[in-house]
Amino acid sequence: QVQLVESGGGLVQAGGSLRLSCAASGRTFSGNGMGWFRQAPGKEREFVAALSPSIGITYYGDSVKGRFTVSKDNAKNTVYLQMNSLKPEDTAVYYCALRTTAWVSRRPSDFDSWGQGTQVTVSS
Repeated sequence: QVQLVESGGGLVQAGGSLRLSCAASGRTFSGNGMGWFRQAPGKEREFVAALSPSIGITYYGDSVKGRFTVSKDNAKNTVYLQMNSLKPEDTAVYYCALRTTAWVSRRPSDFDSWGQGTQVTVSS
C-alpha cells in the first residue's frame, strides 16, 4: 500500500514562493501518474498540476500556469510543486495523489492514493 506524505506548506506573503514535497513510500512512482490538487474552505477540490514521470508530460490548471512547476526526483521517490508569485487566492490545503496508471488526469476521482494534505496560506 503506497503512502504519500506532503510537506513544505506554510504562511507566505503575496508574491512569495513555496516548494511542496510529496514523498511516496511503499512503492516507487516512476511508472505512475502523479497529481497535485488543492481545496479551499467551502470549495471543491481543484486540479493544480499533474506529471507522468514515465511518459514525460505535465499539465497545469489555468489558474497556476506559468507560476507553478511540478517535478520529480525518482531517486528520492518524491514529487515537488514549486509555487512562485503566490496570490491570496492560492490559499488552500494542497494534496498530492497517485494513479495506478502512467497517464495523468485532471479529475480527482481518477487518482487512487492521496496524502493527508499541507496547508498553504498566502497573505495579502
